[in-house]
Amino acid sequence: MEPVRERRWTITPHTEERIAELARECSVPPLIAVLLVNRGIETAEHARRFLSPALGNLHDPFLMKDMGRAADRLRDAVLNQERICVYGDYDADGVTSIALVMGFLREVGADCFYHVPKRLEEGYGLSRNGVLTAAGKGARLIVTADCGITAFAEADLCRDLGIDLIITDHHTPSEGVPSACAVVNPMRADCLFPCTSLAGVGVAFYLVAALRGRLRDCEFFSGRREPDLRDYLDLVALGTIADIVPLVDENRIFVSFGLTRLSSASRIGIQALKKVAGIADCVDSVAVGFRLAPRLNAAGRLDDASVAVELLLTDDRERADALAEYLNAGNEERQALEQEILNDALQMVASGSNLRGRRSIVLASESWHSGVIGIVASRIVELFHRPTILIALQDGNGKGSGRSIPGFHLHDALRACSEHLIRFGGHKYAAGLTIDQDTLEEFTRRFDDVAAGLLSEEDLLPEIRIDAELTSDDISLAMAEQVALLEPFGSGNPRPVFLLRCAKVVERSVLKDRHLRLRLAVGGMCLDAMGFSLAGRIPDGEYLDVVFSLEVNVWNGRKSVRLRLKDARNSETSVYGGNFS
Repeated sequence: MEPVRERRWTITPHTEERIAELARECSVPPLIAVLLVNRGIETAEHARRFLSPALGNLHDPFLMKDMGRAADRLRDAVLNQERICVYGDYDADGVTSIALVMGFLREVGADCFYHVPKRLEEGYGLSRNGVLTAAGKGARLIVTADCGITAFAEADLCRDLGIDLIITDHHTPSEGVPSACAVVNPMRADCLFPCTSLAGVGVAFYLVAALRGRLRDCEFFSGRREPDLRDYLDLVALGTIADIVPLVDENRIFVSFGLTRLSSASRIGIQALKKVAGIADCVDSVAVGFRLAPRLNAAGRLDDASVAVELLLTDDRERADALAEYLNAGNEERQALEQEILNDALQMVASGSNLRGRRSIVLASESWHSGVIGIVASRIVELFHRPTILIALQDGNGKGSGRSIPGFHLHDALRACSEHLIRFGGHKYAAGLTIDQDTLEEFTRRFDDVAAGLLSEEDLLPEIRIDAELTSDDISLAMAEQVALLEPFGSGNPRPVFLLRCAKVVERSVLKDRHLRLRLAVGGMCLDAMGFSLAGRIPDGEYLDVVFSLEVNVWNGRKSVRLRLKDARNSETSVYGGNFS
């Protein structure tokens, strides 16, 4: 099996009349109207809400199924000083969810503690040992954060122990929900909450918003400070971006305001985290996804995620600096381990004759660390564009992590293979599983049968969706700044992608053996273009059709427009597309 080199280019079609109408109604340039329509935003009201996110547009938390029951039970626990355990996941979404709920409960004077499982000892989610640990510490109420939707046995154990259980989660439910005091999850079939794509930390935010409302109703805040929920939006932005949920609707609002909070960094732990990540001031979604979140994730992947929780909760600057340095060292260790496993996996693919003709990749090894195989699975998907599952084997059992591609719902595929699995859970594009090593061969075969039935040859070719074709007259610093109005970019709101034809290459250089820098001449102007990790992938022709994103480059205090290359082909035509100026 060879890595995929070719990309499909698809220009998103649009109706000129609708574009002109939306541009006029919203007083935006035609190109911005095109970008909005391409993202499913076709009415003036929707466009205004998208371009100007407002906290007032967040939905009522009590629209979420069981939220009233959850808030009532939590209110009683706060008022009666019952001991509360916040039980979360060990990834960045789970860590920020724990920190958010714990921070709020501490602020209202609750008797609370948290439990975050160790990946290698307890595994993912609410576990029997975790419940018993919480019970041993005197918990009368357990609140899950970013986990629990499939914890049927653990919910029964809580009942037997006389512990009330509130589940907050955002993962796909199986048949029915656990028997708990409340199960708050926008993915429930019987939940009418308008936004189903919240991250775990988004659900946690709505939980504390509902609790604040209930406490306000009983005049709890009479004579004491009422928590400002805006203070928690930095955590919501961190977890939301890290979990790669669509940055639309509620998530767009959360992230827009949360990034401002992250940039100002009033939280001591965030200040320390930014310092070790080399971020001096402004934080955008890229900085979160590639610099902050990986460091938060590192502790849970390799050892103990409570370090990351403590960093987000501490008010001690010296302790925050020490914890951030620890996480940074863990991230460096994770990167080295990840590269080692990637090299091993690529060798398996290169030497695996049994992979020829398959539309999926399933690999397993006893030498892999289960904490980083998900990241490596993502890298394999990037290279081969096939649904991929990597499995770390130990003592006859395997813990697997999978990533997928458009057109293949990973969680549904695992459900179709469930007879060969001990446990599984996750989303459309990412999932985890536990498997008996004896059934690995049957699972691999069945998983590929599912992939073969769903994926065509075209599906196995990565697609680059192009928002619009531009001419040289369209490209300017002003246009790049207008495109930036659509930020924050991420899943569900990708950075706009454009096509420019017949650009002459006047300079070409390779940086650090990986990155390609071009100087392009077209229509009487010269443009700088940068292709990160594209050295060797861009043809050597004199004239290129280039696919790119626009970005504002700042150097020595001066701004200029630059093309961020995604792909290029040798030009076959000099016919230009429409002009948006």
